[in-house]
Amino acid sequence: MEALNTAVGWINGIVWGPAMLVLILGVGFFLQVGLKFMPILKLGMGFGLLFKGREGSGEGQISPFNALMTALSATIGTGNIAGVATAVFLGGPGALFWMWMTALVGMATKYSEAVCAVKFRERDEAGNFVGGPMYYIKNGLGKKWAWLGFAFALFGAIAAFGIGNGVQANGVAQVLETNFGFNPSITGIVLMVLTGAVILGGITRIGAVAGKLVPFMAVSYIVAGLIVLIINADAIGDAFAMVFTYAFTPSAAEGGFAGAAVWAAIRFGVARGVFSNEAGLGSAPIAHAAAETKGPVNQGLIAMLGTFIDTIIVCSITGLAIIASGAWTSGESGAALTSLAFETSLPGFGGYLIAIALSIFAFTTILGWSYYGEKCVGYLLGAKVLMPYRILWIVAIYFGATADLGFIWLLADTLNAMMAIPNLIALALLSPIVFKLTKEFFATGGRSEEAGRAAE
Repeated sequence: MEALNTAVGWINGIVWGPAMLVLILGVGFFLQVGLKFMPILKLGMGFGLLFKGREGSGEGQISPFNALMTALSATIGTGNIAGVATAVFLGGPGALFWMWMTALVGMATKYSEAVCAVKFRERDEAGNFVGGPMYYIKNGLGKKWAWLGFAFALFGAIAAFGIGNGVQANGVAQVLETNFGFNPSITGIVLMVLTGAVILGGITRIGAVAGKLVPFMAVSYIVAGLIVLIINADAIGDAFAMVFTYAFTPSAAEGGFAGAAVWAAIRFGVARGVFSNEAGLGSAPIAHAAAETKGPVNQGLIAMLGTFIDTIIVCSITGLAIIASGAWTSGESGAALTSLAFETSLPGFGGYLIAIALSIFAFTTILGWSYYGEKCVGYLLGAKVLMPYRILWIVAIYFGATADLGFIWLLADTLNAMMAIPNLIALALLSPIVFKLTKEFFATGGRSEEAGRAAE
């Protein structure tokens, strides 16, 4: 087991090394430039479509709004609480700046993913729309690239059990045991029951639950975070100064903080940013492919909001709360660091708030990733395996809640990066189609989408 740990650790160091960070940022920047920075300039338009998109207006299983909420259910999770804290702990305040940069280019990546997902989606044996990287590789790039789609689906199916199931269940069990004394076995059983009640109903029920739970939990957490920032209002200016300063200069050791080089700020900022918003990972387009949308660009404009909401809003609140409260020099890391920041500002309440938020965030991540995983398995083995997969997913939650997941964390993190590689290659190769569809959409005021639907 030790040899396996070492081997996976070595692979992890490679796949999350400089080449991967350049690939993620490079493809995102290439897409952003190719789109003439449209995802940033048309942010307001995206929000307008989102609120109009509560009811579907095309073919699909769920509304565009619920598709985004399903995608956000998988992204707004432990990454926003524990991931941001880990980035600041390892990379210093400057890591938050690089998370922002990842998000700004990631908006173009997420937009392109959704455009390709809707453009190249197809119906499965049950008549439901399915899509995502494996389908836009197969239908967009042709048979010679089929192995790349197979690789994505294989990595995604395995990674889902780690990053979307075991790690999340374990996080809930640990935080509830620490703060409320709940037995991990009981937590595991409760999570199994709650998850089963949702995912056995498929994407329609997942989307319905996500459409109600995600907005509530996100707004609640944002409001609590803003209260913490208001309490520490006199330190916010210094917090922003540290974010921008330490993004380009080494952050010195201070208190329990060991100090960090600029490379650490870039590495952990980008890695945790991608872990949180999943731009480039290829997971979110699996949900967006099921949307009842007028066309690819419409859903792309809604999809890109996921990266903005997740990182620019939610992660920023976590990071600034940690820095402004002074907790970042405590020596704590992960969820414990975020908990300390909130508890310092909201004594007797802040720590419990983070425990509850983390539990709800992790639960919705389990729901979102169950859908991603089953679609990857469905691509590999067909629709007949979906119900057995859902049952296996539910059972795995108990083991995740009660086991030591050190190795699972490492394996899942490694496979996450390996999912991104085929997806980013596909996006770069399909970029001319994305650019063409986008140009036609804005040149015709969106009528090209209607024409495309009529032709189908």
